[in-house]
Amino acid sequence: MNRAHIIRGRSGAIQWEVAVRRVPENLQSYVRDFCGYSESSPGPLVRREFPGPQVVVVLEFGRPIRIFEGTDVRRATRYAGGFVAGVDDRFSLTGHDGSQQGLQINFTPLGARLFFGVPMSELSGRVVHFRDLVPPEQHSLAERLEAQPDWDARFDLVERLLTERIASAHGRSDAVAWAVRHIEASGGAVDVRSLVRELGYSHKHVITLFRDQVGVPPGLLARIVRFDRLMRHLKRGGPGTWAELAVEFGYYDQAHLVNEVRRFTGTTPTEVRAMLVDLTIVTEASR
Repeated sequence: MNRAHIIRGRSGAIQWEVAVRRVPENLQSYVRDFCGYSESSPGPLVRREFPGPQVVVVLEFGRPIRIFEGTDVRRATRYAGGFVAGVDDRFSLTGHDGSQQGLQINFTPLGARLFFGVPMSELSGRVVHFRDLVPPEQHSLAERLEAQPDWDARFDLVERLLTERIASAHGRSDAVAWAVRHIEASGGAVDVRSLVRELGYSHKHVITLFRDQVGVPPGLLARIVRFDRLMRHLKRGGPGTWAELAVEFGYYDQAHLVNEVRRFTGTTPTEVRAMLVDLTIVTEASR
C-alpha cells in the first residue's frame, strides 16, 4: 500500500517534519513529487529558493509565508490559501515568522498546463494566487487539506483532484511532451537545433509551442534542467571539484558552470554548496 513516510528532524534551533508519498503511476507524467511539511524556528526565517524545471504549488495551512520582491526583504506578498510559481530562471526569497505548514505539489510544466488550463507563459517567472487559477469549488482546498486527519488522507484528496482534472483536460501537445522527455533524459545536454529539426517544425513555432506548454523556450528549459541536476547532486552530498562537475553535467568548462550558477542563484557555487542540506532521504522516499 502506498503510505506516507514521515521524516522528522532538527537543524540547529529549527524543527521540521516532512511527509512524502510516492506519486501514483497514472500521475507520474504530470507531477514530479509532492510533500507535506511543517517547520518551526525561534524567530523569522528567510530562505533562498532556487529555480527548477517545475511549476510549484504551495497550499498553506495557517499564516501564509512571504514571497519577497526580488532581493528586497522589506517588500513581500502573502497568498492566503496558497500560490502557484511558474517556471523561472531566477532565484526567489521566501520567509515565515517562525512557523509554517502546508502541502507542496511540484508539477511538470505539461502537468500544470493540463491542471490549470492556461498557457504556461502566463505563469512563467510569476507567482499567482492559487484561487485565481482554479474554479470556486477548489478555493478552499488548503482549508480542506488542513482539516484531514493525517497526511495520507491529505495525499488521497490531492491525488483524486489531480486525476479528475487532468483526465478531463484538453490542450496536450505530443510534440512538446516528446521534446521535454528528450531534454530531461539528456540532463539538459541537448542540441536545441537538432531537437527542433527532429520535431519537423520551424524554430519559431517550437518556441511558441514551448511557451504555451512549458512557459520558457527549449534552450532555457535545457539550462534549468542541467542546473537542477547539478543541485540534486550537491544536495546528496555528491563529490567533485567544480572542474569535474562541469564536465559531468555538460558545461563547457568551470567558468561556464560558475556563470550559470551565479545566474540562477545570485551567489557563488561554493556558497550554494554550503546552503544545501542533505535531503537524500526525503528525495528517495518520495519516489
